[in-house]
Amino acid sequence: MTGETDAATVGDGAAVLGIELGSTRIKACLVDGRDPATVLAVGSHAWENEYADGLWTYSLDAVWAGLQAAYADLAADAERRHGVRPSSLRAIGVSAMMHGYLAFDADGELLVPFRTWRNTHTGAAAAELSALFDVNIPLRWSIAHLHQAVLDGEAHVPRVRLLTTLAGYVHGRLTGRAVLGVGDASGMFPIDTQAGDFDERMLRAYDDHAAGRVPTPLRDLLPEVLRAGQPAGELTPEGAALLDPSGALRPGAPCCPPEGDAGTGMVATNSIAPRTGNVSAGTSVFAMVVLERPLRGVHHELDVVATPSGDAVAMVHCNNGASELAAWAGLFERFAAASGAPLPPDAVFETLLREALAGDADAGGLVAYNHLAGEPVAGLDAGRPLFVRTPDSSLTLANAMRAHLYGVFGTLALGMRVLDDESVELDRMFAHGGLFRTAGVAQRFLAGALGAPVAVGETASEGGAWGIAVLAAYLGSELELAAYLDSVVFADASVSVADPEPGDIAGFAVYLDRYQRGLAIEAAAVASL
Repeated sequence: MTGETDAATVGDGAAVLGIELGSTRIKACLVDGRDPATVLAVGSHAWENEYADGLWTYSLDAVWAGLQAAYADLAADAERRHGVRPSSLRAIGVSAMMHGYLAFDADGELLVPFRTWRNTHTGAAAAELSALFDVNIPLRWSIAHLHQAVLDGEAHVPRVRLLTTLAGYVHGRLTGRAVLGVGDASGMFPIDTQAGDFDERMLRAYDDHAAGRVPTPLRDLLPEVLRAGQPAGELTPEGAALLDPSGALRPGAPCCPPEGDAGTGMVATNSIAPRTGNVSAGTSVFAMVVLERPLRGVHHELDVVATPSGDAVAMVHCNNGASELAAWAGLFERFAAASGAPLPPDAVFETLLREALAGDADAGGLVAYNHLAGEPVAGLDAGRPLFVRTPDSSLTLANAMRAHLYGVFGTLALGMRVLDDESVELDRMFAHGGLFRTAGVAQRFLAGALGAPVAVGETASEGGAWGIAVLAAYLGSELELAAYLDSVVFADASVSVADPEPGDIAGFAVYLDRYQRGLAIEAAAVASL
């Protein structure tokens, strides 16, 4: 009977679509609008950023080709599972990697190629604005990118009429509205959490500071800010054709405010209430902790952003996550194929992660730096991946893989020390992302790195695409978002919890001390190579 009900949900337009544009994969997730915990179909498309003219970017053509491919994959999955493809939807949500620089002119034309969050050339602007506002403005924030363009005298600046994020851009093309969810907006410019909008005092301060150098007041260049649950437009005929060129998808579906991957990660792990937090591990790795009170000081390691409801969040964001680990897994995948015993990528990854469990608690004296890009938390403006050992280190496969897994969490652990110094209280930490699909490995090591229990739910690998689908399903609800998640979405959720093991805590502490001392090697590599 459940199969017939699910088929009717898809066929009758009662399903909700969530799409997230991550750094290496665009995911689509279809859920039951009445029970968002029920996933009806999924789709995905792999893509990669390009390094062009000294900057990390994605082309807008790649954005739409990827979105169409992910949606087509989802529609085919729905037909395989339920015998029907969606032709109408109850609601739609779009999420994407946060920050960066998407600048458009009055005709909606992109003025310079998309500059992603990964670019770290904005140091002068970030430092100047941090001093101006007396809050930390990270290198990747949109306002830092705009002001760096101002400082560099870039010719396009006088023509800018709209700044937005990747989620805001896609949402705008689907609905015709220039809006952002408050969580995604908080990665563009500081938010007044009481007002749920850009901070008016800081907007005025920037207008005074940049007078004569930007074309209009900053407020006029930024999208309208909305909280979770507020209507954010409807899928237009043009938007429907963009998403599904086959013409099967009809327009009219209401859309929730577009959000960033940090906010959808909080939703996907039910971590939007004070004293809760989550860790997301993908191309980047970051921790979000919802605050009970403002931080006492300004810290370059911490961003203050917002939940999709507008509450303040301390964020430790590391530009480098699991990409270097994935590159090593690819090396072993090729070795398996060359030996005549090929393995699929997921099997290679699981084998290597499980091997790490047999490693020494401190990774045998090995150290791995996953820095493909600059890492502000570690004081690095560029990256050089390194795998380092001393003559007396224990070079085994188990230790090598444990060192690489520890390396994914190394810079994160340095940032989390700042939260400890601020006496930030945390009742639970959830983890999500593909790294946690292999049960009991990355979750256990993260618990040891944080010295706190780490929970992983059934949706850990679906992540933000499911999280934005939940936010779309939440449209129009009379419940507060936290209550909606508790009572509607996570009431029957299955969660596994890994408590930190004393040996892992001690071993990671030794590793982290070695890792921190070795950052001088990383800095030398950046200067020399």
